[in-house]
Amino acid sequence: MSGNSCDQIKQVRTIKPTRRSISGVMPFRAAGGVPYESLLERDFLKRMRFSHRVFSVVAQPVAINFCDPLGRAQTYTPDYLVYYHQGEADYREYIKPMLVEVKPAYEWRQHWRQWMGKWKAARRHAREQGWSFAIYDESRIRGLPLDNIVFLERFDRLAFDPEDIEMVLKTVREMEIAPVHYLLARHFKGIYRERGVALLWHLVATRRLECDIIEPLDQFLELWVPSP
Repeated sequence: MSGNSCDQIKQVRTIKPTRRSISGVMPFRAAGGVPYESLLERDFLKRMRFSHRVFSVVAQPVAINFCDPLGRAQTYTPDYLVYYHQGEADYREYIKPMLVEVKPAYEWRQHWRQWMGKWKAARRHAREQGWSFAIYDESRIRGLPLDNIVFLERFDRLAFDPEDIEMVLKTVREMEIAPVHYLLARHFKGIYRERGVALLWHLVATRRLECDIIEPLDQFLELWVPSP
């Protein structure tokens, strides 16, 4: 199984343009596009799109009924549902779909008592569905990994000689893991080094090579070919 059964869940609330924040649609692999309605949600989607583990993301996936502190019936729609590639993993390593609320830290800290009811309802609903539930703020979205992803975006659409690309991929396959400095020394010496650096970042940006995105993008970064 390549991913979870995401075709069962559809977007239940339409995200519309707003003057209070930035909204848009993030291109997301074969899924077309996933809408967002804040910069933090956009950055969350960038992190998810870059991850090889993520299969698909559904925006506004489910409406959950709950009672507010005054006992009034309310409906809460979490921001996203994330599905993961499972591949041939043993069932004990199965990655549960993750229901996600994206919220700036200052907001949830200010309103956590007011919002506790809906988040408890979301956790309960996720548990009933076999999912997990998580709140993502800046501390889980931004930082060096996102900075690296934004840096790599500039290399995404560059064009390179297919023979050079295959040459690099062949070397990495043979070695299984290869550091950037080795690939440059072997294939792109002297005046070709700058071109070689751009090609390597292009392969990482287009997901033909994988790396640990939490590490600095320097000559010591290790690269490998992603699993099918």
